Amino acid sequence: MYESRDQPLISRWQFAKRLLAHASIGIVFVVFSLMLGALGHMWFEENVHWHDAALNAAMMVGGLGPMALPETWAGKVFFAIYGAYVSLVLAAAFGLIIAPVLHRILHTFHLED
Repeated sequence: MYESRDQPLISRWQFAKRLLAHASIGIVFVVFSLMLGALGHMWFEENVHWHDAALNAAMMVGGLGPMALPETWAGKVFFAIYGAYVSLVLAAAFGLIIAPVLHRILHTFHLED
C-alpha cells in the first residue's frame, strides 16, 4: 500500500487522497461506534429516547462519560464494556489517520540523495 524506501515520494495530491481515505475509514469506525452505543443504550435501558442515547454515546466517545448514568444492571455492564471498546476504537482511528503522515515523514528522512 505504501511506497518502499527505494521509490520516490508520492505527489502531494496522491498523499492528500491517501490521507482522505484513511480519515474516511477512521470516521466510519467512529460513526459505527456512536450508532452501536446509542442502540445499546436504548436496548439495555428502558424508556430512553434516541436523542438521549445519542448524547450519551457521543459523550462516551468524547471521553467525558455519560450524561445520565444507567440505572439497570445490564445498562451498567453495557457502559463498562462500551467505554473500553470506545477507547480502543479511538486509539485505532487516531493511528489509522496519523499513519500516512508518519510514513511520509520517515520516508522523507530515508530518501537516497
